[in-house]
Formats: sequence, C-alpha cells, structure tokens
Amino acid sequence: MLKHADIWAAIDALARGHGLTASALARKAGLDPTTFNKSKRITREGKARWPSTESVAKVLEATGTSMTEFVSYIEGAAPLRPGATIPLIGFAQAGDRGFFDDAGYPVGGGWDEIPFPEIGDEHAYALEVSGDSMEPLFRDGDVVIVSPTANVRRGDRVVVRTTEGEVMVKQLVRLTAKRIDLASINPAHSGRSLATEEIGWMARILWASQ
Repeated sequence: MLKHADIWAAIDALARGHGLTASALARKAGLDPTTFNKSKRITREGKARWPSTESVAKVLEATGTSMTEFVSYIEGAAPLRPGATIPLIGFAQAGDRGFFDDAGYPVGGGWDEIPFPEIGDEHAYALEVSGDSMEPLFRDGDVVIVSPTANVRRGDRVVVRTTEGEVMVKQLVRLTAKRIDLASINPAHSGRSLATEEIGWMARILWASQ
C-alpha cells in the first residue's frame, strides 16, 4: 500500500537524482521553496499530509520526469507489477450511467485499465482529461487519479458528480452541512455553489499523470 511517507521519500529521491535539495527542487519547479519542508508534510493535528497534485505535476515537468519514472523512486513500491492496475475511463464518460454506483465507486465492465501502484484505496480509478476546460492545471490527455475514500479538505482538487449526472473537476473552497462552494480550475470558467442535496458524490484527486 502506498503511504504518505513513500511519496515524500520519492520527492526527496527525485531531488537527489537531479543534484538538488528538496527546497531547490521546489524552486526549480516555480514553487515556494518551503513546499517540501518537513513541517509541510504533517498537518497541525499531527496527521500525515499528501503533497498536492499540482506540486508533484510541476516538479515532474520541471525535471522532465514521467509518472512511471517518479513511481520508480518509491522504495518498496511495485510500480508496474503485473496486475497492479486501476480502472480508467475518459472524463466525458464519467457522466454516463453504468460507470459508478451511488457512492461514486467504479462499477461495470466498460472501464479500461492502466498500470499504477497500490494507493490504499481499492476503489481508486483514473479519468483521462479531454479538452481545455481544466487548463492550465490539467491539460488534454492528462490522467488524474481519484480516490473515492480519501478524506476531502478545503483546498483539495475534487471530482464532483451532481444528482443530474453532471461531472466536474473543481477545487473545494467551502463545505458546510447545506452547501458546497467550488472554485474553477480554469480561471476562464466560473465557480459553482451547490446545495448538498444536489451532490451525488465528491471524490478527491490524489495524483495527476502529465
């Protein structure tokens, strides 16, 4: 099972592989130099924190590293072990019936598969981005890895499906008992504010393969 510490260790290993410190790697990727500091790896409550998909995507782009290469830095992980796959569909298909159950877990036989290490969520799946509605963060052809069971917090990128079948990728701004406020990934598009009863399910994006 992929753990928080594994990913942080992979980031450190990636930095060393390019002759950089974690801070220098962050700077090279255009991030705040403190992005990968030890203090940023644990929440105020003392819980382990995942690095953001945006920060990982930026360091991979800055170093010319593919997701497959990055996974190879994860000690103890079997990045491309035969059988280590997760289901994949195109983003446009996510709004169709038959691909998800009421909890937002992937179901049915219409899914493709891609190699990916275990991340501790047997219901994890991948969506392939199409079009430019999620630029500049996610571009056409990118693949986002989604975990339906991961805790969702303010600031997370999430996949949201409404009870009407609309599927969108947004950033969670505010979550209350009555409403969910979402910011658009693409600044050219407006955010959304939805009543909780309008939400079919919401799942956190853990990774982006770019």
